[in-house]
Amino acid sequence: MSALRNYLNRIKPNFEEGGKLHALHSLFDGFETFLYVPNKTARNGVHIHDAIDSKRIMSMVVIALMPALLFGMYNIGYQNYTAAGTIENAGFFELFFFGFFAVLPKILVSYIVGLGIEFAWAQWKGEEIQEGFLVSGILIPMIIPVNCPLWILAIAVAFAVIIGKEIFGGTGMNIFNPALICRAFLFFAYPSMMSGDKVWVADEQIFGLGNTLVDGFTQATPLATVGQGTNPVEAGTSLCDMICGFIPGSIGETSVVAIALGALLLLITGIASWKTMLSVFVGGALTACLFEQTGSTPIPWYEHLALGGFAFGAVFMATDPVTSARTETGKWIYGLLIGIMAIVIRVMNPGYPEGMMLAILLMNMFAPTIDHFVVERNIAKRMKRGGTK
Repeated sequence: MSALRNYLNRIKPNFEEGGKLHALHSLFDGFETFLYVPNKTARNGVHIHDAIDSKRIMSMVVIALMPALLFGMYNIGYQNYTAAGTIENAGFFELFFFGFFAVLPKILVSYIVGLGIEFAWAQWKGEEIQEGFLVSGILIPMIIPVNCPLWILAIAVAFAVIIGKEIFGGTGMNIFNPALICRAFLFFAYPSMMSGDKVWVADEQIFGLGNTLVDGFTQATPLATVGQGTNPVEAGTSLCDMICGFIPGSIGETSVVAIALGALLLLITGIASWKTMLSVFVGGALTACLFEQTGSTPIPWYEHLALGGFAFGAVFMATDPVTSARTETGKWIYGLLIGIMAIVIRVMNPGYPEGMMLAILLMNMFAPTIDHFVVERNIAKRMKRGGTK
């Protein structure tokens, strides 16, 4: 590593002011600070020093996403071979690499388009490259169906970065979660690519792997059967399959076990708020229980928490430190409302069985308001204790 550090120090003057490559200063700075902690220090004011910076936080979130991503790759192969009726003849690596080669182009498109826009934006404004897309770039491929065309994905990523993030001022200033903005754009602009029963199983052959399915093959998600008033268990999907993730769905959202591993890492490292995470599940469970008691949903409350993007959204989307509530009391309120709204949308609108995306985006909008009233309430209580009127 010292050789790399020395090499960077040697070429760094070329990218500084007056250097022949100064126009690429933002690109060099982004690459350097990704590899090494910046050595810049504050010249005035009081600052708190910490051993971790935002790039390291983003990197830890990416690591936490790996179990869900890797399982999602395996599940893509599993669903393809199961649909074709050849699962008995397929080994683990055959299933995994089929999914790996199906997902890899989507990851590359997401990062190439997203980071390309981030680099161009930073160069245009003469600013440092912001690190927020390190997480968004991997989240976006994980919350889309496997059959989403690459050109549509590229358009959605560009929309999410420009409209959902950069026009607000970049990382730390955006109101809405960029990955969910991307999914919302896809859902409303290209609904046939994001819903229905033809987008969840990869119908292709990749390097001789996989099976090309018969024309007209369809495969509904368990959550879609709920929207039709049927319990997925009655349709042949066990609760174990729902929890483990052996069901059709978006690439990274199916396995509660894999998501829980990522949640554990985020909680141990203190990166995600356990209050936000827990309150989403509590709000969802209470609301699902209420609908179950009134007979408004064909499944028990705990199946709602295991299906669709509920667990993934609670762990990786609702806890986004930029777009979620930041006060401690606000985190409870914010999470509870997300859980409540997600189940209400699912049950009350059978045509749109997955409500997590809209619930989080809606609460992203109200998070600053929640924090405002929490702060005002705390100020009023302190003034009352101090005898100030």
